[in-house]
Amino acid sequence: MKHLRLIFTYACLSLAFVNSVNAQGYNIKIKVNGLKDTLCYLANYYGDKQYIKDSARVNSTGNITFKGAESLPGGIYLFVFPNKTYFEIMVDKVQSFSMECDQSDAINTMKINGSQENSDFYNYLQFIQKKSIDMESLKAEKTRILAEGKSTESILAKMKAVDTEVVTFKNNYIANHPGSFLAAIFNASKETEIPEAPLLPNGAKDSLFQFNYYKSHYFDNFDLSDERILRTPIYHNKVANYFKNLVLQIPDSLIPECDMVVGKAKKNKETFKYMVWYLTNTYETSQIMGLDAVFVSMVTKYYTKDQATWVDDATLYKIQDRASILGPILIGKQAKNLILADTSGNYQSLYNINAKFTVLLFWDPDCGHCKKAVPKVKAFYEKAKSKGLEVFSINTAVEEQKWKDYVKENKLSWINVADLKTQNNFRHEFDILTTPQIFILDKNKKIVAKKIDEETMEKILCKELGIEFVPHPKEKDDAESHH
Repeated sequence: MKHLRLIFTYACLSLAFVNSVNAQGYNIKIKVNGLKDTLCYLANYYGDKQYIKDSARVNSTGNITFKGAESLPGGIYLFVFPNKTYFEIMVDKVQSFSMECDQSDAINTMKINGSQENSDFYNYLQFIQKKSIDMESLKAEKTRILAEGKSTESILAKMKAVDTEVVTFKNNYIANHPGSFLAAIFNASKETEIPEAPLLPNGAKDSLFQFNYYKSHYFDNFDLSDERILRTPIYHNKVANYFKNLVLQIPDSLIPECDMVVGKAKKNKETFKYMVWYLTNTYETSQIMGLDAVFVSMVTKYYTKDQATWVDDATLYKIQDRASILGPILIGKQAKNLILADTSGNYQSLYNINAKFTVLLFWDPDCGHCKKAVPKVKAFYEKAKSKGLEVFSINTAVEEQKWKDYVKENKLSWINVADLKTQNNFRHEFDILTTPQIFILDKNKKIVAKKIDEETMEKILCKELGIEFVPHPKEKDDAESHH
């Protein structure tokens, strides 16, 4: 019996079940021998999570009915026991049927009335369970044979025969039941068959052929606009694997790939909604520097009032506003000029700095982490300023004397500026929510790196300025965090 983690609230799910369904309703009767007088749930997959759709009590004879006035969106649903184990149910056009099984072994005791597709599904589950047992036995035998130093040719042939049986089973079903939900699942889970790599003019095999072929044919059998597949474990995993393992992790590669899959999903409102949400969320929260450019691209193209119909006006504004903040500070963009007063009251312009590289250091004298970071930046500045480095140090606080005292006591000889009267909008424009924040700009004040720690700053600048990088000694963890 399978176990799962369920989300027991619709509040978490702003995406699922907000689509139109017909009024035929659903009536799913289930009898579980060995279960009585308890509450069970009907749930469904959606992307990479599972959500509760309905609940009902099992009576004293093990019978339970899930019933609703509106039809369920197609997908794989879950009958969830009180201990969160479950068995799966296929829901498509036929939504009035009955199932009966033993609690101890739902798959092999399952009896179905009124749903041929569920009968076919459980026939497959029973078949694949037997083949899995056969394969595990063969793997154990292979391990034993290897330990004895004998040939594994025979056992590998038997393992390949089992794989062939499974593939043949699925292909036969697809051929005999075109358009069915189970056939769509089998198609979506197909592995791409890669032909032999061709020879290059020099007679060698093309080493990139297999990867490029696999990538270009990855979605051949997968209909990204079939929202039934969205409510299975397949959809999210297939898409996530593509972007994680097959696409180069740089904006120039990711953005067109995002547009490609969104285009394939756009034929259906629900799959379009999920794909746009998933990719936008993934790259807004990515820990890889620079991939926020993908987020900005997604928002600009798809989070418009006429397309992102699943979000309210307030949420849409917040998403668009976030993209409008990040857009001007993407890697490669020229940073906005900063003109701020120094400790003598004279105004200093970022654009007037003539240096190969400029570090923007946003900090606060009261920030505990800043008190550790600023001396490290200073130490690096002392050995790198002759190589063409300048620091434009922006105090984000408003207490003038505390700032001036810190600068004097710590002998910060770089350009020290502040906005003591909060007349400048740099906190918003540079997305300064915590301190310290470090940006690296090139000689044209284009952003090379951003929101990095001091050690990463050193690694980048050492490489650019031809300085040997010396790693910092590891510090003990403490309770201090960003201000």
